[in-house]
Amino acid sequence: MLLEDFYNFLSLVFAVDEINRNPNILPNVTLGYNVYDSYVDLFRTIQGAVRIYSGNSRQYPNYNCDKYGVLAAVIEGMASSFSIQYANIFGIYKYPQLHRFLKKINFTNPVGQKIFFSDGEISVRYDIYNVIHYPNWTINSQRIGSFDFLAPPGKQIILNNSSIVWENKFTKIPRSVCSDSCQPGYRKSTREGQPVCCYDCLPCPEGQISNQTDVDVCSKCPEDEWPNEQKTQCIKKVLTFLSYEDPIGVVLTFIAVLFSVLSALVLGIFIKNQHTPIVKANNRDLSYLILLSLMLSCLCCLIFIERPERVTCFLRQAIFGITFAISVSSLLAKTLIVVIAFNATKPGKNLRKWVGAKVPKYMVLTCSIIQVLVCLMWLFVTPPSIYYNKQSEVAKIIIECDKDSAIAFYVILGYLCILASVCFIVAFFARKLPDTFNDAKLITFSMLVFFSVWAFFIPTYLSAKGTSTVAVEVFAILASSSGMLCSVFAPKCYIILVKPHKNRKNFVFKGTI
Repeated sequence: MLLEDFYNFLSLVFAVDEINRNPNILPNVTLGYNVYDSYVDLFRTIQGAVRIYSGNSRQYPNYNCDKYGVLAAVIEGMASSFSIQYANIFGIYKYPQLHRFLKKINFTNPVGQKIFFSDGEISVRYDIYNVIHYPNWTINSQRIGSFDFLAPPGKQIILNNSSIVWENKFTKIPRSVCSDSCQPGYRKSTREGQPVCCYDCLPCPEGQISNQTDVDVCSKCPEDEWPNEQKTQCIKKVLTFLSYEDPIGVVLTFIAVLFSVLSALVLGIFIKNQHTPIVKANNRDLSYLILLSLMLSCLCCLIFIERPERVTCFLRQAIFGITFAISVSSLLAKTLIVVIAFNATKPGKNLRKWVGAKVPKYMVLTCSIIQVLVCLMWLFVTPPSIYYNKQSEVAKIIIECDKDSAIAFYVILGYLCILASVCFIVAFFARKLPDTFNDAKLITFSMLVFFSVWAFFIPTYLSAKGTSTVAVEVFAILASSSGMLCSVFAPKCYIILVKPHKNRKNFVFKGTI
């Protein structure tokens, strides 16, 4: 028997003896006890449990041949894997652990002390003795302090260190644990199969702290707070959003301003050369409108690069959707002009009444009004609001527009894709019509660029987190805007600026361009 087990056995003997001698504890009841050793063996553990009910000779389940008394309760202190098996057997016969009886004990002992249990601890005052072994094999004990359960915290244990006599092998006061104390920021983790005084110190998990030594469980920070580097206290999370101070914000701002300026320059070139054939072809007013809408769509990206507000959350998607609707519908109108003009010259075709400036204007107006109605419906049905995202990034709270803004964005983008699909189909079939300044090929390519950009955008947007989602959306807007600008207007600017001799009527009639 281990020395520790022997001390536990003595504690049981003294406790039973005290209960039997004091009639105030369990009146008219005399306790006895049987002690079984599991030998750290599961089979012996189960064997001992069955033996408790059957008696000390042979084990017969559900048959008790023990004639010494009635089983009142069971006390055990084994490892959890053994204890569970033990409890399963006891649960069949509804036998409790002894502490369930002791919870209701409340009496005054012969020396006037009140004895009762509180949170599993007995509320009593203990004297602490130092056992001294002398060389002549004699033993003496002397009182060196006391423990008072009812005393205030920090004053429950009183020790006279100078009165303690240590064995000669101890050069200094021995430690009562086999591990160093766990500092704040760490928690204790008991070692399997070792005493509870032996443990490892593990760092607190992400999002948790400990501000005391030797804590068993770290505490979780509130949602709007995060642990400091030492994980000793919770600090407020940093509010963040895509701003002009961020490197990615600076880059996107530069690109947005650059392409808006380029759109303005191209618009200026077209206005200056408005009477030339290449500008007048396919309705120059539509070209002006496309360039103006592209310039606004680039500038609307600046609204994304700032702290979100309810107004800006609406303006972000609304301006983007309306300006792109104007651009795509204008490209569609330019393509239809070529188709209608070509078919109007064929015999038997009554399409001359559709040739003119009113039809494309009405088309652009109608397509744009539909997008405006979609934005207004979103504004009145589910107005945009601000959402504080506390889960995307650690130690940060992302200020962003609510999820309804994302849904509205997909609806707006879906309508643009429908317009772009119609424009692509019409331009694709009109790309070989005999017109020197036929924009159908350029428009077909620009729509392919548009679809490619937004096809890559959707999976990237869904996988992005935090401020990256806004950056991806801004990049997609700039990429599609610049794609349309370069695809449709770069070849025209090349002829106007580099080869002005081809921008003449005689070249148009000869078809040399």
